[in-house]
Amino acid sequence: MTQAGPIDPPLLARGQTWEEMTVGSVFRTASRTITETDLVNFITWGGFTEALFLDASHAAAGGYTGRLVPGAMIYCLGEGLVLQTNVLNGTGLAFMSMDLTIKRPAYVGDTIHVVVEVVEARQASTGQRGVVTTSNTIRNQRGEDVLVYTPVRLIRGRDYLGTARAHNDGETHQPSSGQQ
Repeated sequence: MTQAGPIDPPLLARGQTWEEMTVGSVFRTASRTITETDLVNFITWGGFTEALFLDASHAAAGGYTGRLVPGAMIYCLGEGLVLQTNVLNGTGLAFMSMDLTIKRPAYVGDTIHVVVEVVEARQASTGQRGVVTTSNTIRNQRGEDVLVYTPVRLIRGRDYLGTARAHNDGETHQPSSGQQ
């Protein structure tokens, strides 16, 4: 006979359910300065061996005024800033799709933050879940838009019962197969 383990305490910061993500709501993340170490680690890890990111003189010859940062890195840093707000902590179920537009170059030394606006929120076709679309604008220290992306996510509803809660209440529920 196996004994059930202790029930975990609640999350310190619980993310919003899709019902709480109302169209027109807006928030801002914390800021983060991009360092040379960030750039070198990202281009090495991701295989971004383009001369624009490795060779400052090559980038300068192309009209860039500093150590150019790949748009993919800006997206990753911006998404990290959004996740650090805990808005999706314990409620995000799947990242379904996105559109992405790079508005201007970003450089080592830029300080970025993200402005997130909910542009659509609707109940999903099955389960106690919703589909939420946001417009995420990454801005630099001068308030200039650097990159805009519009993620579509599957988010738990207020009455959603996932695997963890199902084990505690004796019922069987299957969560989405997607990951946040």
